[in-house]
Amino acid sequence: MKIKLICIGKTTENYLIEGENLYLKRLKHYCKLEKIILSDKIKGKRLSVKEIKNLEGKSILKHIKKDDLIILLDERGSDYTSLKFSRFIESHFTNSNKTLAFVIGGAYGFSDEIYDSSHKMIRLSSLTFSHQMIRLFYLEQLYRAMTIIKKENYHNE
Repeated sequence: MKIKLICIGKTTENYLIEGENLYLKRLKHYCKLEKIILSDKIKGKRLSVKEIKNLEGKSILKHIKKDDLIILLDERGSDYTSLKFSRFIESHFTNSNKTLAFVIGGAYGFSDEIYDSSHKMIRLSSLTFSHQMIRLFYLEQLYRAMTIIKKENYHNE
């Protein structure tokens, strides 16, 4: 099973980069994970929020294949516990050969085209975090899901 993580803009804070690298290294033992960082350079131009979201959306769609299962990490998504998230991941490992494409948008969220193309939306928290922090939280939850699936000691419940 392959997993893609598609993000707008690169992580700039060292402590977040270190955390991401830690979980990316750990995840190599469980799955093939491709992290795709897309430019957020359009943000500095004199464009409306809608124009920015549309341009970011077109950039995201260039990295989505026809058979990918598109999952948006979005504040309007469904709530998942760590166990429910691990069951979701496991069901796709065993019942599907589609690539899971998790997408983290930019500061303004997603275009209508991305929402319309998505198969599922997951909310990592009711609180609002920067899109850079969400990357780390997602990677940690993915690692946690893998250890739950493998029945390894990491998650306590």
